[in-house]
Amino acid sequence: MSIASKQAGLICRRIGLSLITLVLVSILIFMATQGLPGDVARTILGKDAGAEQVEALRVQLGLNLPPAEQYLHWVTSLLHGDLGVSAASNRAVADLVGPRVANSFVLVVMSMALTLPFSVLLGVVTANRKDKWFDRAAMAASLGVNALPEFVLGLLLVVVFSTNIFHIVPAVSLLSPTKPFYDQLGAYVLPVTTLFLLQTTYLYRLVRGAMIDVLASDYVQFARLKGISSNRILFRHALPNAAVPAIQAAANVFALSVGGIVVVEYVFGYPGMGTALTDAVGNRDIPVVQFIVLVIASTFLLSNMIADLAAALLTPPSRGA
Repeated sequence: MSIASKQAGLICRRIGLSLITLVLVSILIFMATQGLPGDVARTILGKDAGAEQVEALRVQLGLNLPPAEQYLHWVTSLLHGDLGVSAASNRAVADLVGPRVANSFVLVVMSMALTLPFSVLLGVVTANRKDKWFDRAAMAASLGVNALPEFVLGLLLVVVFSTNIFHIVPAVSLLSPTKPFYDQLGAYVLPVTTLFLLQTTYLYRLVRGAMIDVLASDYVQFARLKGISSNRILFRHALPNAAVPAIQAAANVFALSVGGIVVVEYVFGYPGMGTALTDAVGNRDIPVVQFIVLVIASTFLLSNMIADLAAALLTPPSRGA
């Protein structure tokens, strides 16, 4: 069997596995939201609505159907682009949550755009200077930042950069839909910095570990014996071979950032899907909760699938055997 055929088979299997996992995750999401206390119909109509009105709305929304039929109706509606109606605001979920999801992805993409080059550079430098003072200092700082919960790190940044110490950027990241993006860059500084620090302190250590393993390999030692310069060995030979685990780690960091953005958005009042999710859970707004959790789960699965496929395609056949 040719290499191309093997790779095509791997891609098909990985996509199929991801789709099966997504179906199972959607079932878990549906079951979990069904367990939330309260009645969606009563939430929409208010406590003053009569029993007949509530029951009529339950029938209209399909809430009187068995759970299996409700799940199939929900999935079918999603596949047709119908995300449902918010139980709390009576607005279409797409109109209510769509901008929030976009805001969250802007936040994560901005932080990753800073994290990736910085983590790779720091990982390469510290691996090349293993156990030197700079490597030890970077590792200590990394472990110190990782030991802090997200909300503590966010609050520390607020204290330093948004109070009397250095009142540079706003503490609350409010966005105006009428203002252009470049006029609101200050609102992104603290949440992006929080994510950047959390992402970098994790990703750089993985890059460093991969680089140390590659630099200790036989072919790198042989290249040194041949008199090849250190910089060429580092960037032409070692770094490309450390790229596969770095790509997988970066995809995991992206997925974890999307999943863990709830706390960061809550600390800074950022209008993303994290704050929308906390509000929806408090209001028992099931359609909104279901959609946001499904977006987070889908992002996690998609990121990991892309990372696995990229690793399979980038790994030479002799190493992947």
